[in-house]
Amino acid sequence: MGLFSRRGTANEPASVEWASVEAEQQKRPHGPFDRSQVEEMGPRVDLGAIWLPVMPGLELRMEIDKKTQKVTGVTAALEGSNLQIQAFAAPRTEGIWDEIRHEIAQSVSGQGGIVDDVPGVFGRELLVRMPVTGPDGQSGQRPARFVGVDGPRWFIRGVLAGKAALDAEAAKPLESVFANIVVVRDQSPRPPRDLLPLALPKSARKDGAQPAASAAGPEDAVPQVPDLGPLRRGPEITQIG
Repeated sequence: MGLFSRRGTANEPASVEWASVEAEQQKRPHGPFDRSQVEEMGPRVDLGAIWLPVMPGLELRMEIDKKTQKVTGVTAALEGSNLQIQAFAAPRTEGIWDEIRHEIAQSVSGQGGIVDDVPGVFGRELLVRMPVTGPDGQSGQRPARFVGVDGPRWFIRGVLAGKAALDAEAAKPLESVFANIVVVRDQSPRPPRDLLPLALPKSARKDGAQPAASAAGPEDAVPQVPDLGPLRRGPEITQIG
């Protein structure tokens, strides 16, 4: 990735060394991939800037800005686990995940949460626990994992919640989904951190049909932080306003 942390904490910036995003991308044994690295879409659904892998039982929830009606993100849900995905514009040669990770850590700490910067499947990631108040008024914690990958002119972030936030086995299917994403970066000039445009799947847009609306419940919520085998059938699609 564009930057590599050597040491550091949430409150102390890590020392870093610069490297080419393209060079580091070639070293990774898995994705997310750039469009230039794949020959065809394969068993994925076209969401515009993201080609998302599909598998039996996977449900997609499209996050749509009520004011602009633009798709701002997608959440893949499977067996009690969730993976929220967003893709952003980024510089061609400099990664932004180290910087964003530090900002997320500061935001989580500012909200009274606990955050650990640890090595993971996709490089450095954040394990966070946000304070919550249950229906019975008792205090608790909501865990989540923030993962990120820098690519050529793009950055993609995933947030694992539910079972996948703490259970390594439960996380594997959604980690596989994230690892096989293809990012389709358009040629339009965009400032770093600008959201890359997503769209409803073509199957959901045929004949003007729209997916049924569905609001995410408390268990699906993601901590409020800075914005940023053969597969046989596709995912179910719902829409979040």
